[in-house]
Amino acid sequence: EIHIKESIEKEVNPRLLPGELLLCEANTVYKYIQEDGSNRGTYGKLICTNFKIAFLDEDSASDDNEPQFKNKIVGENDITLQCVDQIYGVYDEKKKLLTGQMRKYPEKLIIYCKDLRVFHFCLRYTKEEEVKRIVSGIVHHSQTPKLLKRLFLFSYASAAPNNTDGRNQTVMFDTLEDWRDELERTKGNVKYKAVVTNEGYRVSEKLPLYFVVPICVSEESILKFQGRGIPIWCWSCHNGAALLKMSAFPKEQDDSTSQMQKAFLDGIYKTISKPPYELLKTDDLSSSLPSLQDIQIAYTRFKQLFLIDNSTDFWATDVKWFSLLESTNWLEIIRRFLKKAIEVAECLERQHTNVLLIEESATDLCCVISSLVQVMMDSYSRTKSGFQSLIQKEWVTGGHGFLDRCNHLHKNDKEEAPVFLLLLNCVWQLVQQYPPAFEFTETYLTVLSDSLYVPIFSTFFFNSQHQKDTNTTGESLKTQSGPFKFLTVWDWSVQFEPKAQALLSNPLYAEKPKPDKSQRKTTRFKHQRQLSLPLTQTKSSPKRGFFREETDHLIKNILGKRIGKFINSSDEPHNSFREFYDSWHSKPVDYHGLLLPCIDGPEIKVWAQRYLRWIPEAQLHGGGTIATAAKILDLMEEVQSLQVKMDEEHSQAVSRDVQAVPMLRNCARLSSLFPFALLQRQSVKPALPTSTWKDLEDEDDLVKRDDEFVDLSGDMS
Repeated sequence: EIHIKESIEKEVNPRLLPGELLLCEANTVYKYIQEDGSNRGTYGKLICTNFKIAFLDEDSASDDNEPQFKNKIVGENDITLQCVDQIYGVYDEKKKLLTGQMRKYPEKLIIYCKDLRVFHFCLRYTKEEEVKRIVSGIVHHSQTPKLLKRLFLFSYASAAPNNTDGRNQTVMFDTLEDWRDELERTKGNVKYKAVVTNEGYRVSEKLPLYFVVPICVSEESILKFQGRGIPIWCWSCHNGAALLKMSAFPKEQDDSTSQMQKAFLDGIYKTISKPPYELLKTDDLSSSLPSLQDIQIAYTRFKQLFLIDNSTDFWATDVKWFSLLESTNWLEIIRRFLKKAIEVAECLERQHTNVLLIEESATDLCCVISSLVQVMMDSYSRTKSGFQSLIQKEWVTGGHGFLDRCNHLHKNDKEEAPVFLLLLNCVWQLVQQYPPAFEFTETYLTVLSDSLYVPIFSTFFFNSQHQKDTNTTGESLKTQSGPFKFLTVWDWSVQFEPKAQALLSNPLYAEKPKPDKSQRKTTRFKHQRQLSLPLTQTKSSPKRGFFREETDHLIKNILGKRIGKFINSSDEPHNSFREFYDSWHSKPVDYHGLLLPCIDGPEIKVWAQRYLRWIPEAQLHGGGTIATAAKILDLMEEVQSLQVKMDEEHSQAVSRDVQAVPMLRNCARLSSLFPFALLQRQSVKPALPTSTWKDLEDEDDLVKRDDEFVDLSGDMS
């Protein structure tokens, strides 16, 4: 106690961002380190600002213990108000959800975060008046509905000097030129045109200012139903087939209206479908994929597996890990979306057919599928700038309702659904299956998922381009008048120093070789031969041989029943889909060509880095993929230094653009969940098997369980 009082006397001042205001604070708050069920922890000050909740202790003041991968905006003990998921109070050892007014104030506060961190604060030693202020302040500012202009985004934009370039080679798709360049890049400008019909948002507030439609579609058609029933271009394949999306007409209509709309659609379809030269396949995603409600329910169940209070809870869930994981249905949803993207890729690549994705607003499921198809088919989308441009095109200007889907304003829980997070989970499956094909790492995807809750960037805090434009104009809070200048999340220098940014880039990315002009034609032909398959392939190629054909048939019969439930969701896949899938997987991977994810059964995995990073029990010290990466990076560093020496020897010390290689010291101590898990944290697994612990606690007959000795830390690495 004496030591505590002395340390508290050293005043720790919070580091506030421009526009950030301290709203309330409480001293002598005890933060538990929830690892081993003990009450170990540290005393400090708990504060709430208009941007974050933060815990300040002695370590906060010193820079000695800084992690290698430090976020400059959100510290280790900071929780942005948008990142708070749920807050519980503990009264006489019983947990109660805190939402509004409280008659009695809790002795402990538990904050569950959307990035899956869990904070435990003890308020027993805090003055009663301070407890009331801090608890009601935190609950009010993080859980009650608020107005858009009350977001910290606006306070920061009006107070911070915006001198960053921000674009970082990312195409923002906010000008007509950007869309024309994209049409040219994909050779889609032969059949499609960028239009300015929506300037001033005279067609619809949901559509972007500029978008691309088939050349034959007239301005009158676009205006007729406020943009509904109009095929909007997403991307063109190398063979000329295009991926399109469309907002569907409302289903409940009177007969005359629906007849008129049907006639309108028939006319529109004729502009794209001109058999036998130009074919069209329509796909209503709202009937062929899980609904937004299904996605939200599955994710809510899934995240509960990782929001763990202490070690005892962790080992208790470990016993039933596989059955709990399966019951969430989250991995099955990821698999279904990947399967749908493969089906679309087959239509475009193999059948040379245009695909039109249909959804009520075309801003949720359409965004996921169109983005996945482009990541799988277009190697540019697998570069960092290409992927960022894709998110801008399909999601930000495409009109995905980030504000509603992330429930940033706490206005309507029914609108909430982790659609963008679902995309990142799907892309992660591809990144971990084909690492050399991607210029970015899984750490990049994890950081991007965290950025959803950092309200200093405008990228993920508006429902549409119209909403952003109408709220950008107006008076700033201080003397400067005129439009707000928002930051974009793609300027990674705002959050990370160069050393930390190096961990976002994949050092083993297989860059696309630049072909000589003489080789360009042959390369193109080889690329097409490798990816395209005959339109009708009735029997297997003779090259495969009799035995291969027989064994394939035998294996399918044996495994059919076992993996059937993993491969099929609601309907039996077409033979052509399975043939396309199997044929691609039987060939060597071209990292710059088409990529098809493995989707059979256990191939769909849990994104361990994102979901397990705060759980010490799930870490392997000196193990996991980072151990391999560390050795490779050491080797790359050596090669770079040798290259510099060689250049000096030959007097060619030209200024080289050498990419920074992240330095990974103490590799043996690095956690498998690096760079998020802290080095000093150690967790001791119980000496007895999990089931024995449970048997000692109660008389449950868990011995008969199949997955009794499942060790999550080993399995999920």
